[in-house]
Amino acid sequence: MTQSPHIIIVDDEAPAREMVGDYLKMHGFGVTLCDGGKSLRAVIETNVPDLVVLDLNMPEEDGLSIIRDLKSRINVPVIMLTATASPIDRVVGLELGADDYIAKPCELRELMARIRSVLRRSTPAKAAAAPEAAAAKAEKEQLVRFGTKWLDLEAQALRDDEGNEHPLTASEFGLLKVFAANPKRVLSRERLLELANARDAEAFDRAVDLRIMRIRRKIEIDPTKPAVIRTIRGGGYLFSPTGEKG
Repeated sequence: MTQSPHIIIVDDEAPAREMVGDYLKMHGFGVTLCDGGKSLRAVIETNVPDLVVLDLNMPEEDGLSIIRDLKSRINVPVIMLTATASPIDRVVGLELGADDYIAKPCELRELMARIRSVLRRSTPAKAAAAPEAAAAKAEKEQLVRFGTKWLDLEAQALRDDEGNEHPLTASEFGLLKVFAANPKRVLSRERLLELANARDAEAFDRAVDLRIMRIRRKIEIDPTKPAVIRTIRGGGYLFSPTGEKG
């Protein structure tokens, strides 16, 4: 029997975090409630969660600072709760590595759907048992070359030729997976958002450019002259598997 995903709810308002926590527990999630960054850090010292739901607007330590600190410690998916945050705050949160956001007060069913969606994107699929030859073939099919790195679709990991792993956020992996499935095709920002299951094009549009910039730093020989993920003026982005300019 698989273990229930462990979700940490971080909100300085006790009624809000308890309401979300009770709802998630009712639907089979393991839940820990935290009132801020300090208690969150204490929990992750001994119990790394599968996902964090984080209120951006807290008096003691704001959510953006917590995201920055959290992502420097562990690569855990984060969903931001925003009550009064501006689109700039949301974009900054996404740039810092958050995977999604939802406005407060939130519809609990929608929050749960977002949590499940992010968990699906961020949790490596379990490899099925298979004969050695079949396993090797399947492994090869799951590897996609992106410039200086290999994308492992099964493990949702980015590795160099020496096998060293380079951290990816769930949103970065989502974009790379879309490119891997659509080589040599020009994809507009809107199409990328649609295929990567992102929402709210207005808030996410700039975030796509920022994510592409981060990805290029990891895969391009010269990120200032991208050849693998190219910008097509007036069109969007194009993945060239061999990095050709033509």
